[in-house]
Amino acid sequence: MDINLLQPILTAAFVAAVASLVGSFAILKRMALVGDAMSHVALPGIAIALLLNLNPFLGAIVFLIVAIIGVWIVQYHSNLSIDTIVGVFFTASLALGALITPEHELLEALLGNITDLSWQESLISIILSIILIAVILRLRKKLTLNMVSPEMAHSIGIKNKRLEFVYLIIFALVVSLGIRFVGALLMGSLVIIPAASAKNIAKSLNSFMGLSVIFGVLAAMAGIYFSSIYNLASGPIFIIISAVIFIISLVIRGSRR
Repeated sequence: MDINLLQPILTAAFVAAVASLVGSFAILKRMALVGDAMSHVALPGIAIALLLNLNPFLGAIVFLIVAIIGVWIVQYHSNLSIDTIVGVFFTASLALGALITPEHELLEALLGNITDLSWQESLISIILSIILIAVILRLRKKLTLNMVSPEMAHSIGIKNKRLEFVYLIIFALVVSLGIRFVGALLMGSLVIIPAASAKNIAKSLNSFMGLSVIFGVLAAMAGIYFSSIYNLASGPIFIIISAVIFIISLVIRGSRR
């Protein structure tokens, strides 16, 4: 393997692992489109950071966390579902971001380019991914119960509002990491497709989570490899490979019936 590919492959693998893990809970919560919408709010943050000559990651995470706090507050002061609130907040952000992002930076912001990350940025991404994976695994039982039956979770003392807020913050951090890989347009697919593939063939919660991570990591590594060979953007290649895995999982599911 080309030593120059080691950095982007490692970074993509860890980011895809945590994104896929988060995606498995998003599917349980029926939030499949939230990851896509959430990535849109990062675009204005990226644009402002670029205009101020700051790291785009910082702009993305600040905007995402502010938006998440707003969504969380609105959710508990209205009768709207979280996917509805996120859809309104974040699709408007995409329009705003597209208007203010410098034209020469817009394509990369929309489609991502993980090969441009420095070793320092890659190291931060990997460390943050590991921390988020550890937090999710520690909270997985509470998150599962909360998403399957909030009433039951509340009855045994789980603080649903706080737990949902923590999950949304984790989601925001994952989105901010993944945008450098697949961009604002494709981020939702990074979170959802590997998890959806795993759901087709998993027989238990643990296998569901494990297969989500495996599919995400395999697609990410293959995406970087093939994009380097054919000189293509890695994000779209990753999504195409993930879609192929999803189709294969559908075939396997159908053969079991």
